[in-house]
Amino acid sequence: MRKIPNKRAQSVKAKQRANITFRMNILFFSIFLLFTLLILRLGYLQIVKGEDYTRAIERTEEVPVNTSVPRGRIFDSQGRIMVDNEPQLAITYTKMQTTKSEEMFEIAKELSLLIEKKADGITKSDLQDFWLRKYPKEALKLVSEEERNKIEKNEELEEKEINAEINRLTRSRIPEEQLEAFTPEELEIIAIYREMASGYALSPQIIKGEDVTDEEFARVSERLGDLNGVNTTTDWRRVKTSSLAILGTASLPKEGIPKDRLDYYLSRDYSRNDRVGKSYIEQQYEDVLQGQKSVVKNITDGKGRVIDIKTVYDGEPGKDLVLSMDSEVQLAQEEILGQKLLELKTGNGASAKYLDRAFFIMMDPNTGEVLSMVGKRVEKNAKTGKYEIKDYAFGSFTTAYEVGSTVKPGTLLTGYRENVISPGDVLVDEPIRIKDSAPKSSVFNRSGRIPLNDLEAIERSSNVYMFKTAYGLAGRTYKENQSISFGPEAFQKMRNGYAQLGLGVPTGIDLPGEVTGVIGGVEDGKLLDLSIGQYDTYTPLQLAQFVSTIANGGKRIQPRVVKEIREPSADGVKMGKVVKEFQPNVLNTVDNSQEEINRMRQGMQRVYSGAKGTARSAFGTAPFNGAGKTGTAQSFFYDATIKNPKERNIRTVNLTHIGFAPYDNPEIAYALVIPHASLESSYKTNVSTGIARQLVDKYFEIQLKNGALKDSEEAMPIPTIKPAFTNEKIDEEETNN
Repeated sequence: MRKIPNKRAQSVKAKQRANITFRMNILFFSIFLLFTLLILRLGYLQIVKGEDYTRAIERTEEVPVNTSVPRGRIFDSQGRIMVDNEPQLAITYTKMQTTKSEEMFEIAKELSLLIEKKADGITKSDLQDFWLRKYPKEALKLVSEEERNKIEKNEELEEKEINAEINRLTRSRIPEEQLEAFTPEELEIIAIYREMASGYALSPQIIKGEDVTDEEFARVSERLGDLNGVNTTTDWRRVKTSSLAILGTASLPKEGIPKDRLDYYLSRDYSRNDRVGKSYIEQQYEDVLQGQKSVVKNITDGKGRVIDIKTVYDGEPGKDLVLSMDSEVQLAQEEILGQKLLELKTGNGASAKYLDRAFFIMMDPNTGEVLSMVGKRVEKNAKTGKYEIKDYAFGSFTTAYEVGSTVKPGTLLTGYRENVISPGDVLVDEPIRIKDSAPKSSVFNRSGRIPLNDLEAIERSSNVYMFKTAYGLAGRTYKENQSISFGPEAFQKMRNGYAQLGLGVPTGIDLPGEVTGVIGGVEDGKLLDLSIGQYDTYTPLQLAQFVSTIANGGKRIQPRVVKEIREPSADGVKMGKVVKEFQPNVLNTVDNSQEEINRMRQGMQRVYSGAKGTARSAFGTAPFNGAGKTGTAQSFFYDATIKNPKERNIRTVNLTHIGFAPYDNPEIAYALVIPHASLESSYKTNVSTGIARQLVDKYFEIQLKNGALKDSEEAMPIPTIKPAFTNEKIDEEETNN
């Protein structure tokens, strides 16, 4: 039986399908309308409002700009300021990448009405630039059309070279009288523009940083809104309170990074106009003294013009350095050595013709801290004809000399180490006669035979004891009137022994430019000269490290002039916290036994207090118990003014002295070197011992005077900043000239 369909059910389904279709149509239509509205809105934003929004985005473009901060200060060991920063008002200009020369020129004109700018430093090129800008029509006439065409048709020249050639020709034809006819007002504009143009994009350039008056500062500050790129700020100047040369120099604001170091510093995120250390301490500790530069962001518009400035990072001044030297001791010893050098130069007539310098180095033998570094040079003033004393402290590690008998403790220690001699061995001091050579002898014994042990050899400064030790190093025994043949191995043994003590090798001083002296050859006869310090050359600082190594029992310690690195002071009264305190750095320990080292210390003590000690006359009455060694060396001074080249090497005598004190527990070790002190023919006595005594006495005198004060200060948790020991102020302009 066939089933009849339900018509009502079919009708309901049809209605449902029709309803769904209607709803879908409404939905699609709504989506269509929404997309249409969205497209219209996007079109409106892009086409109608696009430029406005682009401009708004460009207004918030952020460009980082680095500005410099004060360098760290330098203090002496007692907290006295030796290098400081003096704040000063300054007017700066920062140009953008898009800044045009015409814009800068207009700003220079406006600034010239607000400030006074000296016209010094203007070059001929600057004058030509101004003339070309002032007289553009006249400038075009200086090069004819025919000349221009000839240059432009030169196929060997590129477009830049063509323009450069036309510009060169134009400048060469500017009348000189017109360049000299500019008014003072125009020259002032040129000077300002010159400073503005010499800066680098996004780096503030100081337009006027010296003698900015309050009125100038206020006038410019009021007009900053009209002077794009101009700003008023506080700059700083480097000022020294000491003439000590090893403090070094920093580049001037107008100088920036020296050209020979430009790539080095640019690779370390420096700006071209940053001030950097150029020499000695300022250079060696540049990364510490430079500090963290403040960073600001210039908010520019679409044309690259600054519309707002935001500080991202305030920056920090450079960290401070505390030196190992007491400026009171340093200055006192400088005065003594300078005065003695002047007396020797002026009081000994022709015999002091080539004397022009002297050095005294004092170290703590237990830590390597340099307690004083004195170097003086005497020069004749060309105008007055009078001698003047100049600081030459850096010569103590950048120049080297024969140092004479002060090396003899090193000779005997080498002899002990190589088992050539033993403590207590007796050798006969007698003239050494080598075949076909002049006799070589000790100063105190030109003809006799005197038995000496090792202590007596140091006390009396026996040359012959050293000669026979040198024979032993070569595996030879001295025999009268025989030829010698030592070989290079003996030289190497001797030099290795000296090197362990600090002679002929870098000391490791924390200053740039150290030299190690000149190492001679291996000529047979020179081994004897080497054994008494009259062949190889050494620096005064090496000699100080040498005696320090003996004084402390055999540890060669790296010398340092910087004791601590500290954070900048927060209040200007107390020093900042310690960032780093340098610890003693032992470079090597000598191979000798403690018995052998003590034996040499005893011999050096007898130099001061023994009945025949060579320094007894100066140190025998000293209130301290010390030890030392005197020295003289035959040397040569090359006098280029002598016409005959064969006569230019003039024989001279170098005077030296080393020592340490107190003997039982040394707190100081020292070396004095006076090169070319006298002509050999007129040399009579070693005056260096008396000078050394005065220098050491002055140290102990100051320590005794300041002892109670020092003990009370050590109880303070944070040391206070003290004023400079003198009222002397040396501006950075002076130190850079």
